[in-house]
Amino acid sequence: SKKKGLSFEEKRARMMEIFFETKDVFQLKDIEKIAPKEKGITSMSVKEILQSLVDDGMVDTDRIGTSNYFWAFPSKALHARKRKLEELESQVAESSQKKEALQKSIEKSKIGREDTKERTALIKELAALQHKKEQLKAEIDKYRECDPDVVEEMRQRNKVAKEAANRWTDNIFSIKSWAKRKFGFEESRIDKSFGIPEDLDYID
Repeated sequence: SKKKGLSFEEKRARMMEIFFETKDVFQLKDIEKIAPKEKGITSMSVKEILQSLVDDGMVDTDRIGTSNYFWAFPSKALHARKRKLEELESQVAESSQKKEALQKSIEKSKIGREDTKERTALIKELAALQHKKEQLKAEIDKYRECDPDVVEEMRQRNKVAKEAANRWTDNIFSIKSWAKRKFGFEESRIDKSFGIPEDLDYID
């Protein structure tokens, strides 16, 4: 059967073994040679694994001259793990407090909402009042056209629409007049060509 490859965490653990077992300082090229031979970590993934350990504070790094050097000691790794454990324990404690507070809030919100005859009657009454409100609102909407503000608004809209219609009518008459003078077209021919009604006139 095909051999299963190492997981990301397994590669990280094996790379840490390189540092702990040798207690030495390495350059990237050194680890890229050692990791595949001794720990079965592919050379292509060495840089990514190493960077993840640096990001987590498990491996130290420093630039000396033109080269980067990497090292890690068991004591530092132990402290890093302890810090991570403390962080996780703190998060668990905080989550537990939040859960407890929410549970209390839920219990508190249930007070006064128990299913009683009085509560059931009040819920029915509320539903009936809401239905009545909707009916009254529909009734008011029927008479909205008689509202003085609505009537005035409609008047103003009609005025604007009338002015716009007469303005376009004036433009059409001007163009027809220009076409008759320029090309000598008959008015009936212009009306027919452009679909202009014969009885087109201004709106009073």
